[in-house]
Amino acid sequence: MDFQFKDKYNFDDLVEIVRCLRLPDGCPWDKVQTHKTIRQDLIEETYEVVEAIDNDDPEGLREELGDVLLQVVFHTQIEREKGVFDIDDVANDVCQKMITRHPHVFGEVKADTVGKVLDNWDKIKMETKEQKSQSEAMDSIARSLPSLMRAQKIQKKAAKVGFDFANADDAAVKVSEELAELLEATKSGDKSAVAEEAGDLLFAAVNTVRLAGVNSEKALYDACEKFLSRFKEVEKGITAQGKTFEECSISELDDLWNQAKESQKDNS
Repeated sequence: MDFQFKDKYNFDDLVEIVRCLRLPDGCPWDKVQTHKTIRQDLIEETYEVVEAIDNDDPEGLREELGDVLLQVVFHTQIEREKGVFDIDDVANDVCQKMITRHPHVFGEVKADTVGKVLDNWDKIKMETKEQKSQSEAMDSIARSLPSLMRAQKIQKKAAKVGFDFANADDAAVKVSEELAELLEATKSGDKSAVAEEAGDLLFAAVNTVRLAGVNSEKALYDACEKFLSRFKEVEKGITAQGKTFEECSISELDDLWNQAKESQKDNS
């Protein structure tokens, strides 16, 4: 296939490369892909961008942003082939959205604080999407989001109309209530009831965390990292004793866990 080889390519080149890959004589893999077959790729590439950000890795971030951009161009090319829209349409729509939702920059509206900007954003978003109620705004939150993230976004929208706890302490009371209901459900052996109460408990926990000013998704991410780090220390301790996990009692494992916990506190 005839293609211009360069020392440096630009965005237009990326669009053309993807078009070529999708041609009948292009790549056997690329030309048979659909939105659904590469759906997971977009999710994974986005999380890799997040990981590069978390690792403060600018080189990795540059690469992973390129991978996300490729996904955007690829999905757009599929629609371009159908004659539905192209990359310029995508760029046009997002430009119009940014201008419309920033009237304090591109218009005469006054918004000199972050709070005012966010309030304007939400109002304009509801107007442009023709959402006439807060329920419609909540319902528009993507169901494909991680559940902790979706729960927090739903709760934030409820809070905007005053449907919220006064503070984290009040929300924590609900956590205690939901925990008691979960424990009661476990005694019944009814798995559907346990699942329902577990969901209520998690939702209540997210509410408490949100009102404490913390992002629940990030908090759980950090908790996972902390657990992994301490688990590694426990495993090192077991290995140093010439044992395996199976050979250690719960008491011994607890001691090693507490040692790892104290060691990390000393190093923090």
